[in-house]
Amino acid sequence: MLALAGGWSFGLTVKEEELALDVADAGEPLSRAFHVDQRRAGERLDRFLAAETSATGASLSRTRLKALIEAGAVTVDGALVADANFSVRAGQIIGLEIPPAVDATPWGEDIPLNVVFEDAHLLVIDKPAGLVVHPAAGHPTGTLVNALIAHCGESLSGIGGVRRPGIVHRLDKDTSGLMVVAKTDLAHQGLARTFADHGKTLGLTREYFCFAWGVPARPSGVVDAPLGRHAIDREKIAIVAAARGRHAVTHWRIVERFGAEASLIACRLETGRTHQIRVHLASIGHPLLGDPVYGQGFKSKAARLPPAAQAALKALGRQALHAAALGFVHPVTGESLRFESAPPRDMQELRAALAAGATPSGD
Repeated sequence: MLALAGGWSFGLTVKEEELALDVADAGEPLSRAFHVDQRRAGERLDRFLAAETSATGASLSRTRLKALIEAGAVTVDGALVADANFSVRAGQIIGLEIPPAVDATPWGEDIPLNVVFEDAHLLVIDKPAGLVVHPAAGHPTGTLVNALIAHCGESLSGIGGVRRPGIVHRLDKDTSGLMVVAKTDLAHQGLARTFADHGKTLGLTREYFCFAWGVPARPSGVVDAPLGRHAIDREKIAIVAAARGRHAVTHWRIVERFGAEASLIACRLETGRTHQIRVHLASIGHPLLGDPVYGQGFKSKAARLPPAAQAALKALGRQALHAAALGFVHPVTGESLRFESAPPRDMQELRAALAAGATPSGD
């Protein structure tokens, strides 16, 4: 049973498979222009450039191109265009400036870390919201990896031939909570097996708290729906047909109700897919408070909250999701480890404001 500050408690075992990290192409220094012919008219700007650069051998990914567009590296007939969704027209000249390549190896940066546990093989950190886990397009520095390299120094082994921490799972930038990181090759290999096992036999436990809009009709339930990339917006995850998606199951349970407007929900994952909790709860009509991607349609509901809760939600400025507990068997010593993290102050303040302003829901 997990018991945290403020009376938050629930008992869950979370089993989560982690996805590999995506790292954008570095690109080469070049300046090029492309002519839009009639057959390509109407295409999205990033899609057009992806096809054109591929044809010339540049091989830039859509993710990399979107980052370049948003950074001001693309012009249309000489005018700056920073929207990857822009539709190109026949006859236009698309200019592309790709900055010089940089060293792909992350370097250490003096970024404070909240270290919960550390030994010679691994460490567990309590990640704050806003910290990106791994360098990628749009976030080449200032990440958890940069902080870990500086923190661990020479204690890191040559994982994959490069002295860097072993990231075996991650949290979204704006999700807070517990993560384990490998410092040695042996720990990295063992932790990777643990997460790939989904907790079936190797004792992985992960538990989450989140605030959701509304109150589900039942006290608990299961969402069993495959997840995959959105057909149009490739930055989003969506429920898709089983044939092209990945199996995903989320068990949820109401922990606390705040009138009819919101609820505190605990989640147990049989699988761990990108944005799984966020997408699955949104699919049953209860997206996370503050979620800018999957809760857009619920932004107007904030006006129904008491003033203090509105202010707390605005101050939160992110999806209200926290990885509250992490348990696993140490991959080297065999010791059973479990760590707990109270939700950060912004979520505590949101809960207090919701509780103070809640009216009876009639349940």
